[in-house]
Amino acid sequence: MKKDITLVILAAGMGSRFGGLKQITPLGPNDEFIIDYSVYDAIQAGFTKIVFLIKEENYDIFKETIGARVEPHIPVEYCFQKNDNLPTGYEMPADRVKPLGTAHAILCCKNKVHEPFMIINADDFYGRDAFVKGANYLKEMIDEKPYPYGLVGYLVKNTITENGSVKRGVCEIEQDNLKGIIESSVERNSTGKIIATPLDETIPAFEVQEDDTVSMNMLLFTPSIFTYIEDHFKEFLDKNQDNLEKCEYLIPDVLFQTIEENYATCKVISTTSTWYGVTYKEDADGVKKALKDMVEKGEYPNHLWN
Repeated sequence: MKKDITLVILAAGMGSRFGGLKQITPLGPNDEFIIDYSVYDAIQAGFTKIVFLIKEENYDIFKETIGARVEPHIPVEYCFQKNDNLPTGYEMPADRVKPLGTAHAILCCKNKVHEPFMIINADDFYGRDAFVKGANYLKEMIDEKPYPYGLVGYLVKNTITENGSVKRGVCEIEQDNLKGIIESSVERNSTGKIIATPLDETIPAFEVQEDDTVSMNMLLFTPSIFTYIEDHFKEFLDKNQDNLEKCEYLIPDVLFQTIEENYATCKVISTTSTWYGVTYKEDADGVKKALKDMVEKGEYPNHLWN
C-alpha cells in the first residue's frame, strides 16, 4: 500500500535581501517559479500532498499563481503563520510584524499534517536526488520514541554563490547521526578556500572542506514533532518574555532539544544535488541558466506542468 507523505513548504518569509516575494519570481524557461520545481520533484519522488505555509495576506497571489499550476497534479493545503497563534494566556506585542520563526511555522501546520513530512524553504532549489532520498526515508519512518527524524545534508561546495555569503548550518555528524550544527555565514574567499563565520561571535571563523555537510533546512519529521513544539512553546515564551519583539522559535533549536532529551534522533542523509537560489538579485541570471540547462538535458520538461 502506498504510504502518504507530505511536503511542507515554508513560504512566509519576504526575502528582504532580494527585495520582495522571491518565492514568486519567474526563473524557469516558461516563467516557472522555484517552488514549481520543488513540487514537481516532490511528485516524482512519491509525495502525496503539498502544504504551503504562507502569510494570510499572500493567499490570493499564491492561489492564483502557484496553486493554479500545481493543484491539478497533487492535493494542496494552505496554512497561515499568524503571530496570534499562541498558547492561551500569551500574546505578542501589537507592533511585532516579523513571523515567530520556523518552529512556530511548523506548529501552524498541525491540523493539516497527519503523516510523515519533509519541510523545505520556498526559495531554494533542492534537486531531484534530495527529494527522492528524503521521500524514501519518510516511507520507512517508524512513529515510536525515540522518533527517527532526519536531515538531508548537502556538500557545502554545492550550496554557495559567487555573489556573497550565504547562511548555512555546518553539520557535526557522528555515525550518520546529527550531533551539532554551527549556524554560519559561508563564502569562498579570494584564495578559493571556503570559510564559515559562525553567527555566534564567540566561535572563531574556520575553514570548511569542499565535501563537508551543511544543512539547507530540508528536515524530516513524524507528526510527533507537533506535540513536542506545542509542549515547549510556553517555556520558550517565558524565557523570552523581555524579547517578544524580536525572539524567534527556530526548528534547529527544537530539533537539538529533542535529541538531547532522547525524544528523537536525527539521521543525516547525504545528497549529491546542487542547490540553486536567489540570495541576491545578481543570482537570478545564474539560476535561470541552470534551469534552462537542466531542461535542455531532459531532466525537466520545457513546459513543466503540461
